[in-house]
Amino acid sequence: MSILFTNIKELVQVRERTNQPLRGHQMDELPSIKNAYLWIEDGRIKDYGSMEDFHSHPAEEVYDCTGKIITPGYVDSHTHLVFAGTREKEFEDRIHGLTYEEVAARGGGILNSAAALENMTEDQLFDQARLRLDEVVAQGTTAIEIKSGYGLSVESELKILKVVSRLRKSGTNNHHIIPIKATFLGAHAVPLKFKNDREAYIQLIIQEMLPVIAQEKLAEYIDVFCEKNYFTVAEMLRIIEAGSACGLKAKVHVNQFTSLGSIDAAVKAGAVSVDHLEVMESADFDALSGAKTIATALPSCSFFLGLDYAPANEMIDRDIAVALASDYNPGSTPSGNLNFVFSLACIKMKMTPQRAFNALTINAAHALEFQDEVGSITKGKRANLMIFKNIESIAAIPYNFGQVVIDRVMVDGRFI
Repeated sequence: MSILFTNIKELVQVRERTNQPLRGHQMDELPSIKNAYLWIEDGRIKDYGSMEDFHSHPAEEVYDCTGKIITPGYVDSHTHLVFAGTREKEFEDRIHGLTYEEVAARGGGILNSAAALENMTEDQLFDQARLRLDEVVAQGTTAIEIKSGYGLSVESELKILKVVSRLRKSGTNNHHIIPIKATFLGAHAVPLKFKNDREAYIQLIIQEMLPVIAQEKLAEYIDVFCEKNYFTVAEMLRIIEAGSACGLKAKVHVNQFTSLGSIDAAVKAGAVSVDHLEVMESADFDALSGAKTIATALPSCSFFLGLDYAPANEMIDRDIAVALASDYNPGSTPSGNLNFVFSLACIKMKMTPQRAFNALTINAAHALEFQDEVGSITKGKRANLMIFKNIESIAAIPYNFGQVVIDRVMVDGRFI
């Protein structure tokens, strides 16, 4: 199938090379072509340019895009999309003044979700997750990461990862298969049955969960919630080192509530990304400055829990590669809408639309090592695109928060 778009008002995020994430002043640059054409063949971007230089391209379908803007689709590099049910009661508890930590101490939070998931079948989880995947793709997400972590037992953690594997093979209900990376997050919390023997649970992760995950190739990454009352820096390092021995790279939760020195440890351990970063101290900035590790901010979580927002602009100004993601989960971020994340980044984090869009596309692709597949308009990449009509620039996306401004979404050269 070949498709030709002509007379595009603006073709945004056009880059010849994307082998390195953007940092510093590069985050302020959003290259585009006005009055452009875009040629797609067999689901891949084959050619693009100005209409002034246009020459005939063989195409089975031709679309006149007068007045329309085309961009790459969003990349969501941090989600917990496979979960059992929602947690409205805890939402009310927080309205009444309880903190996230207080809710967790009462048996809520992650442990609550794990208990609910234990009673669901793999098929039930898959059906729910597939509907959520449909929703986020329709909102512009065309590549995604999905974590386990709401199982906290051998059987349930594997059940989540098998659901992710099925999503990778079957795609959405509309049969669109977007790029998906899986992350094993067995170290999300310590289950109640191991409350007095956390070492036994860590050994369960290392000795029983990881070998099966590696053998069945159920994940690319390993994650740890390194935070006060969850897992220590030393425990994080043990777990990600065990993951590395099984071929899993690290992507870790750090600095959501406290700075424990986990960022420096994760960077030295070669983590692909460190995520959350609501609390940052001088040593944390120093550890990330110039590092290959991507700093991923999750503003929807800050919004929902009433936390401080990650200091993205300061990180960018200190030569740190910054990405944005949704943190879609049932407890602290019950939304996978990256248009909302875009708005929060601009309104609450004071990122310019250019910085925020770069963080949601090419840098987010680097956070999943998908930079050769998605995240920009680049020859050879998958034609995973968003098409907008009746907007003047991408600044209209965060400006119109709460309203759908996407006209159509394309995955591998097919409209959803």
